[in-house]
Amino acid sequence: MARTKKQNNEVSKLASALRGSIARLMRRLRLERPEKALSLFKLSILGMLYRSGPVTATDLAIRERIRPQSLTRLLANLEEQGLVSKEEDTADRRRLLIVITPEGKKALIASVRQQEAWLAAEMTRRLSPAERELLLDASRLLDRLTEGG
Repeated sequence: MARTKKQNNEVSKLASALRGSIARLMRRLRLERPEKALSLFKLSILGMLYRSGPVTATDLAIRERIRPQSLTRLLANLEEQGLVSKEEDTADRRRLLIVITPEGKKALIASVRQQEAWLAAEMTRRLSPAERELLLDASRLLDRLTEGG
């Protein structure tokens, strides 16, 4: 079914508005991070390891879309901080797997909880119960947009 020019324009405006809103929300959430918090790259790596489990450095670089050289430095720093470790792959002893440590999980969860606490307080303060329900529906739609990639 072909879309009309008007429909294309409306969808483009929606995409622009949504991208802008998400960007502003992400900037605001970054401000809610503790001053000495881990970098966004490090949190992203910890989050990926938390969700997916142990992976090779190569797979992690591909998933995070960063150069292997950059990842090597980040992983060395995370390992130095005790937030990740390397383990031998039991299926292929030539490979090392990157694993999030209990300390890494604690650091990740602490960062997420602080941001979520701010967001929950703002939603309670600024949005009606009906608006919060709409936002829940919107979050499900956003999840659908990002499925599979």
